Amino acid sequence: MTVGELPFFVYGTLLPGQRNHDRFLLGRTAREEPALLPGALLHEGPGYPYAIEGHGVVHGALVVPAPGAYGELLGQLDQLEQYVGPGHPRNLYERVARDVRVETATTTAWVYLAAAAVTRSLRAGGTRIPGGNWLTRRAPPAPRTP
Repeated sequence: MTVGELPFFVYGTLLPGQRNHDRFLLGRTAREEPALLPGALLHEGPGYPYAIEGHGVVHGALVVPAPGAYGELLGQLDQLEQYVGPGHPRNLYERVARDVRVETATTTAWVYLAAAAVTRSLRAGGTRIPGGNWLTRRAPPAPRTP
């Protein structure tokens, strides 16, 4: 990686064993390790989670791109996360630089946080994932039939 190329913090479908991991990350990373994103909350989305700013911690992984894979990976993740550009009205997520914790160290990484309109909706009535861990969330209860 060159100067300005940050690793990525992933917390949902890009985690190992989840549906987008192998499609986007397999063979394109030099290292993946457990990490924590402080100052954030995790919410359920339509099959994927949203992280928003808040008083909590989100569990995920720090992903360091393999040499030469950064540009391609950045473009693919921006497309997956529907990130057009900073503050763009069509963004589903905003890509922002945040400090994340890995073991006893802190490093800066790209994180995809819910865009402003999504964040407002989640704060008004979203379903928070207790503990901030997508992998240990509980499935919603089945609807009761009369």
